[in-house]
Amino acid sequence: MRLKKFGNTGLFVSELCLGTMTFGGEGELWRKLGTLQQAEADTLIGRALDAGINFIDTADVYSEGRSEVITGQALKNLKVPRENVVVASKVYGETGTKAANSRGMSRYHILDGVKASLARLQLDHIDLYQIHGFDPATPIEEAMRALDDLVRQGHVRYVGVSNWAAWQIMKALGISERLGLARIESLQAYYTIAGRDLERELVPMLQSEGLGLMVWSPLAGGFLSGKYGRSAETQAEAGSRRIAFDFPPVNKERAYDVIDVMRGIGEAKGVSVARIALAWLLHQKAVTSVIIGAKRIDQLEDNIAATAVELDAHELAALDKVSALPPEYPGWMFVRQGEMRRAQLKEARSR
Repeated sequence: MRLKKFGNTGLFVSELCLGTMTFGGEGELWRKLGTLQQAEADTLIGRALDAGINFIDTADVYSEGRSEVITGQALKNLKVPRENVVVASKVYGETGTKAANSRGMSRYHILDGVKASLARLQLDHIDLYQIHGFDPATPIEEAMRALDDLVRQGHVRYVGVSNWAAWQIMKALGISERLGLARIESLQAYYTIAGRDLERELVPMLQSEGLGLMVWSPLAGGFLSGKYGRSAETQAEAGSRRIAFDFPPVNKERAYDVIDVMRGIGEAKGVSVARIALAWLLHQKAVTSVIIGAKRIDQLEDNIAATAVELDAHELAALDKVSALPPEYPGWMFVRQGEMRRAQLKEARSR
């Protein structure tokens, strides 16, 4: 398990991060995603730590708070030294009594949210505290000042966001720099070989500004698990994750083409389609850590094994060709107008 520098910080995290969305099963939505209880979660977290994963991601809304409770108790049960694990959580979604101020990224909700999360996790600080979505009702400056206070008070070590657009992150970075506030250090975003949309704006921004990228749903909600394909023989059984909850959106016809290529590469290497999908992400320079979730130990083992899969230049080119985004303005104009300058830059660097 490789460790990677977390954005522009001095923190190092494992290239795989254990997601805890499958813990708890409280609430209608979360029951569809997983109902693991304490003993099962202890087993998964223990195996992940043994494999070298030092990064765990949860959120206050997962199983209506139950996921944080189970995660924190597992760390206690396993007697994990605090310095051996990086714990990430999130705030934004509706919590508590569902009152008007129990959601969003207002100072009111953020300050209440961190206290509740710390209590559920049984921790004195959260290593990475992320705003789970963008709130159009709250000024970005208000959220950034609240997060800065949490860092200064020691409740939080680093701050990040999830599901934000590039312009929103850049505006937040500008505010933080102007006011001397703790800056956003990471983005948690959806990214798969079947859904490469963030490469248009977000990846260039992350690389330009030195932010880390945490990938959620790297198997597209199970669609890239190998259970799915065009033929009836490769359709998942009733009750599977993707059938129970058809999310995130996937262009299935394009994805089937990608799965066909991954299946061929996987068969040649003797590994699952899921491992190839994860390995492709691990080969992307912008990716810091890929969040994996599991309901069973064998699923976790298969995901962990993806770190040992090496894709050569020919395989990466084949995967890139079948999954490439269609040209879109202004991207195709950047390619056309920048060709000569890129050639000059390449020549200068080779000297």
